[in-house]
Amino acid sequence: MNLTLFDLDNTLLPLDSDYEWGQFLCRAGAVEREAFTARNDAFYEQYVAGTLNPVEYLEFAFGTLKRFPRTQLDHWHAQFMQEVIQPAMRNEAVELVEAHRQAGDLLVIITATNRFVTGPIAQAFGVEHLIAAEPEFSPDGEITGRLVGRPPFGTGKVSNLHDWLGSLGKTLADFERSTFYSDSQNDIPLLSVVTHPVATNPNAALASHAENQGWPVLQLFPVTDA
Repeated sequence: MNLTLFDLDNTLLPLDSDYEWGQFLCRAGAVEREAFTARNDAFYEQYVAGTLNPVEYLEFAFGTLKRFPRTQLDHWHAQFMQEVIQPAMRNEAVELVEAHRQAGDLLVIITATNRFVTGPIAQAFGVEHLIAAEPEFSPDGEITGRLVGRPPFGTGKVSNLHDWLGSLGKTLADFERSTFYSDSQNDIPLLSVVTHPVATNPNAALASHAENQGWPVLQLFPVTDA
């Protein structure tokens, strides 16, 4: 069996689900639009530039989620999936995932975006395994606002992958072929340890690195952020 890893935002999706979730909350009137948008935009610009402090961002994101009961959050997320995510799921991305499934690969979405936002998206792609930023839940299932573990961002994606594989009794070396699709220079650490890195819809920084390394480039859809 081969291992195939997919980044999510701007890789399988032509958008950033974390950012769009914030915009959705603004439209729903759940947060104060001006203040929230300013902070959300600032974090997103840091992410694009590769300067994001993931713990600081996740404390902001989880703190926002903490303010609402889980039933309300789940209702909003179902609406978010219908209005934002499902219309953005491109056939090219669905077919890429399906091709690896048909090949018998072990499929994993690995993303710095949190599990609350990305869990239903992974399900929509039919990918069972998800490595994502983990919110802490109270015994009754409410989000506490705290982060569990190390964010899967930068080198954190590598360590989280190793931990997850270890829970299966495996290592990366157990797979003859390991493939990772990603759009961002933030994922160079993980792209560098798999046998088949694929710069997918790459931003300018990753496109340059991929060219220097001789990595293949896959353009599933136009890049919105260079």
